[in-house]
Amino acid sequence: MNVTRGRALALAASSLALPSCTSSAIRVGSKNFTESIVIAEIYAQALVAVGLPVERRFNLGSTQIVLAAMQRGGVDLYPEYTGTALIDVLHHAPVAGAGAAYAIVRDAFAREYGLDWLTPAPMNDSQGIATTAAIAKRYGLRTLSDLARVSKELRLATIPEFVTRADGLPGLARVYGGFTFASVKTYDIALKYQALFTGDADVATAFTTDGAIAAHHLVVLGDDKHLWPPYNVAPVVRTATLRAHPLVAATLNAVSPHLTDTAASSMNAAVENDKAEPSAVASAFLRGIAR
Repeated sequence: MNVTRGRALALAASSLALPSCTSSAIRVGSKNFTESIVIAEIYAQALVAVGLPVERRFNLGSTQIVLAAMQRGGVDLYPEYTGTALIDVLHHAPVAGAGAAYAIVRDAFAREYGLDWLTPAPMNDSQGIATTAAIAKRYGLRTLSDLARVSKELRLATIPEFVTRADGLPGLARVYGGFTFASVKTYDIALKYQALFTGDADVATAFTTDGAIAAHHLVVLGDDKHLWPPYNVAPVVRTATLRAHPLVAATLNAVSPHLTDTAASSMNAAVENDKAEPSAVASAFLRGIAR
């Protein structure tokens, strides 16, 4: 571990202070779901630990809302996923390789938005569709092709944007055929699994690092025709912010390699299942990687 990286991680782990909001603060944003909030909190605590003033602007909403805030200058950085940026923002066709997806979004965001992508994490929080073990057994569900075959018999619980996103229902219908469900009901992102657990839905859209998957022994159906690209998370930062605060890149780049699928799933479960505070979960993560 190099000196800069080691110092950043050690300092990040030692600080839980919430800074006062000032005009010079680095405004860290997040989307409106657990993982985005936790990772944004990790970024915020890491920056505070190296002496940078931070203002938290979490739970802002969808990708489009956060990106608009970035373009207005109301947010300086936030965690984003390569696949989401590729398909939902750039409307690019899916690509298979993590490196290829990252290169496309990095270059396009710099050119079109004045935003820089820092080092991506190894964690890949892909899109998914999940169901209970009982329903998977009843209908013989292992893959999305299996689901396409029987979708007319099943009820889907999802989030509003999945109905229209190119990597949502339209993409599934195009690549797999079928995907015309008996009913499609949309929920807040935090509530979509409840419909599955209460019997109001048979399948639910998922993100593959969701804490509920392991906690409830859900079955995530295999993407056997490879619709979904990689969804590696990375800090996206306004170019002007990096110029004003060069330490931001070194600090966050030291954190990203430690954000794995296992780490993300564990942190999501701690918040969603054990009701831990995101700030406490983020602090424990930073302490762990500084050892």
